[in-house]
Amino acid sequence: MSIADAAPAPIEAETQHSPSFRALRRLMRRPVAVVAIIIIVVIYGAGILAPWVAPYGFNEADFQDRFAAPSLEHPLGTDNLGRDLLSRSIWSAQTTVIVSLAAVVTGGLVLGVTAGLAAGYAGGRTDSIIMRAADTFASVPTILLVLIITATLLPRVIDLARDVEELTGADWIVSSGAPSYFLVFGALAIFGWTGIARVVRSQVLSLRQEPYVTAARASGAGTARILFVHLLPNLTNLLLVAFTLSFGALATAEVGLTFLGIGVQPPHPSFGLMISEGVGLSNVREHTMLIIVPGTFIVLLVMSFNLLGDQLTDVLSPRHR
Repeated sequence: MSIADAAPAPIEAETQHSPSFRALRRLMRRPVAVVAIIIIVVIYGAGILAPWVAPYGFNEADFQDRFAAPSLEHPLGTDNLGRDLLSRSIWSAQTTVIVSLAAVVTGGLVLGVTAGLAAGYAGGRTDSIIMRAADTFASVPTILLVLIITATLLPRVIDLARDVEELTGADWIVSSGAPSYFLVFGALAIFGWTGIARVVRSQVLSLRQEPYVTAARASGAGTARILFVHLLPNLTNLLLVAFTLSFGALATAEVGLTFLGIGVQPPHPSFGLMISEGVGLSNVREHTMLIIVPGTFIVLLVMSFNLLGDQLTDVLSPRHR
């Protein structure tokens, strides 16, 4: 028998990789997931890099070039004030990035995950109080609640920001749009945590009796350590899918609020504001690009997040592990 015949068979490469790597490889083999990721990266990446990639400023107008058709100078044309639609869309993507990311982190990650962990692990009265609070928030349409809060508090928040400017000398707070950004993502976060909390709670209820949790409790591990070291890592796949779907929902909510005039305030750009300005024109039928351009961007973004969430659900399901 030759040396080659006696050599052990090579270990399959599949077994040498971590579960996360195998899941990522399965995901990247799905054309729908790849296309969705590309669209999200392009739109969000353009928004993050807007100061460097946008051809023009978001409020840079040229009244001699109003309603210009698509050209090399203005690839998507211009609006009723001569502002470049491509640049406005890129800057609007930045608004969507800021609001959706801030709302997911504060509402989903901080409030939702923490409340779900506490309710599922503690049970009893703690679980009852948290879930009744979630029921209360979920019993009224989120958009309606956010609508009332932003419409009521926005003027007061802006006045407070002006007072802070006078005290600190920081005259950029109001002009940067920070008050409206803060109020919109804050309102969305406050009322958007219930779904994540319910999902986390249901999983924790089934995981808290697992042997590794019992062993950690017996070894003297504190509640915080059990929650965030032993339980939370086992919720990663579930949270990844939930947060992916949340981005699309929050982007839609931000656009809707701004379209109604109580979200991000002009002159700061938003897809909702672009659509609102286009719809408000008396000759909108002659200039449908003012609605089609921002509408296409937001539809592509939301659809991509939803499709990616569906693909992640399939890839991360137990039958693929």
